[in-house]
Amino acid sequence: MNPYYTNSVTRRSFIRSASGFILGLPFLESFASARTLTQSVAPKRMVFLGGGFGFTKQTFYPSQAGRFADIGLTQGLEPLARHANDLTMVSNMTNHGATNPHGGSTSYLTGANVTGTPGKRFYNSISCDQLAAQQLGTQTRFPSLVLSAKEPDGLQNSGHGDGLSLSWDAAGNPVPGLNTPIELYHKIFANNNESKEELEYQLAHKKSVLDIVKIDGSSMKRKLSKNDQEKLEEYFGSLRQIELDLERQAKWANIPKPEAPYGVPGMDLLGEEEIKLMYDMMIIAMQTDSTRIITYRQPVCSVLTGMELALKAHSLSHYGFSAERRKASEERDRKCMELFAHFIDRLKSAQDVDGSRLYDNCIVSYGSNLRSGHELKNVPALLTGGGAQNIKHGSHIKLPKYDTPLANYWLTLMQEAGVHVDKFSHSTGTIPELAKA
Repeated sequence: MNPYYTNSVTRRSFIRSASGFILGLPFLESFASARTLTQSVAPKRMVFLGGGFGFTKQTFYPSQAGRFADIGLTQGLEPLARHANDLTMVSNMTNHGATNPHGGSTSYLTGANVTGTPGKRFYNSISCDQLAAQQLGTQTRFPSLVLSAKEPDGLQNSGHGDGLSLSWDAAGNPVPGLNTPIELYHKIFANNNESKEELEYQLAHKKSVLDIVKIDGSSMKRKLSKNDQEKLEEYFGSLRQIELDLERQAKWANIPKPEAPYGVPGMDLLGEEEIKLMYDMMIIAMQTDSTRIITYRQPVCSVLTGMELALKAHSLSHYGFSAERRKASEERDRKCMELFAHFIDRLKSAQDVDGSRLYDNCIVSYGSNLRSGHELKNVPALLTGGGAQNIKHGSHIKLPKYDTPLANYWLTLMQEAGVHVDKFSHSTGTIPELAKA
C-alpha cells in the first residue's frame, strides 16, 4: 500500500512515479480554475523556505567567492550539483533584529527585535511574505499559503522559537501554518460546502457587528492611554482582516477548486516523506494559481528521526563536542540539500500556464535564522528560480560589507517579484552585487 494514500484512485495513478511522488507534469487544464485558463502570461511567485539551527560551518559554506564552476561545491552543497548554474549563495548578511540565538526563526522574515521595543515585552512586525501577498495575492484564492510542521521535541528544540510559522501579519501577530500534508491537501482541493449566498449573509451579519464594535471603540478611544489606544488599533486591524477574509471567501465561493490529482495523504508522514509531499503540493498550488506566495517552516527533529539519528536537533547544533555529532550534522546538511534539489527538480519539470517552466516564474529563497551553533551573524541564504530575471546565478557572492542587513536581501527579492516597496524593516537599500553585469 502506498503510504501517501488513505484510499486508492486508480485512474489517476499515472501521475505517480514508482517512488510514490508526483511526476513532473505539464500544465493540465482539468486541474486549473477558469481564471487560470484565461491567462496568457505566467505570474511571478515567491517561495520562502526556512530551517532551524543553520549548517555545519566547516563543510557547508564555501570559503571563497566566485562561480561554482570555478570554486566547486562544498560537501554540504554537493547534492545541488545538477542545479549549480541556477543557484546563488549570498554571504555576509545579518538579521539586525535577531538578538537571541535561542529566538529561532521568530524574526527571520520580519527583521524585528521582538523584545527590544520600548514599552513592550514582545513586538513583531509584518513578514516580507505577507507584505508581498498584499500586492501579489489579490487575484488568487489564497493571498498566501503558510506552511509549518509539528515538531515532536517542541519548537525551541527545533530551532524555530516562537510563532506558528515563518509568517507574521501586519499587526505583528503570528500567522498559523498548515502543519501536515493532509491539512494542505484539504486547503487546496476541498471545496467549501457553503454557498455564495450563505457566505454573503454571514459577511453582512458580521460586518454589522464589526461596525458596531468599531463605533463603540471610537468613542472609548479618547479615554484610553497611548498604550491602550495602540492595542485597540491592533484589535480593529484584526477585525478588518476577518472582514477581508469573509469577502474573499464569498468572492471565490462559486469558483471550484482544482481537482485533486491523487487521494488524501496519510496522517502519519514525517521527516523526508512529509517535506517531499509538501513540496509536491506546493507545485500544484502554484501551477493552478491558487496562490503566488508560499512560506514553509520545515521540520527539523522529524528529519533526524527519519534518518535514524538519535541526536536531538539542539544537541546536533553543538556538533563541536564530538566527532559523532559532527558527522551527524554533515549528514543532516546533505539530506536538507537533497530535498531542496528535489524541489528544484519539480519546479523545472512542471509546466506553467503559458508553456514556460514553473521554475522560470519563481523566486525561491532557502535559509536559516542561524549560521552554525549560536552564531547570529552571516546567516545562510540560497537563492534560485528564474523569476528574478535581474539576479545572476551560479555563484557564491560575498557581500563587501560584513553584517549587511538581511532586510536588504528581502527588499531586493520583493522588488524583483514586482512588489512596489522602497524599504523593509531595517533595510538600508537593495543588494547591487546580486544584479547581472
